[in-house]
Amino acid sequence: MPLKLSLKPGEKFVLNGAVVQNGDRRGVLILQNKASVLREKDIMQQEEVTTPARRIYFPVMMMYLDETGAARYYDEFVHRLTEFMGVIRNPAVLSECVAISKHCMEKEYYKALMLCRKLIEYEDQRLGTNVASSVPADRG
Repeated sequence: MPLKLSLKPGEKFVLNGAVVQNGDRRGVLILQNKASVLREKDIMQQEEVTTPARRIYFPVMMMYLDETGAARYYDEFVHRLTEFMGVIRNPAVLSECVAISKHCMEKEYYKALMLCRKLIEYEDQRLGTNVASSVPADRG
């Protein structure tokens, strides 16, 4: 099934690892086969990985963008998801975590990313968007 992207003028996206930018007019792109596509708004930079939910999102995003090298990011994903689940008591959020894990095991990284967005929203609602994390960034 083709994927139809409606693009704003100047909007950037990643297509199979290549950064692509739309021209100065609205545009439509139709992808006829499977490809890894991520819009600019969904791309997280390393310096934005500042909270537990974002530390889950980032390795999932990297697995999606670099599916052939996904194994490099999987251990970090598992570690961060396990940490997160260890402190969450909300059954609905825990259920989302389980679903994220299942999607990653099935290499359905885009589906996992969209659920990770829900974790980030939950975290932002509960803690505020500018809170320092109590979970350390480094494992060492």
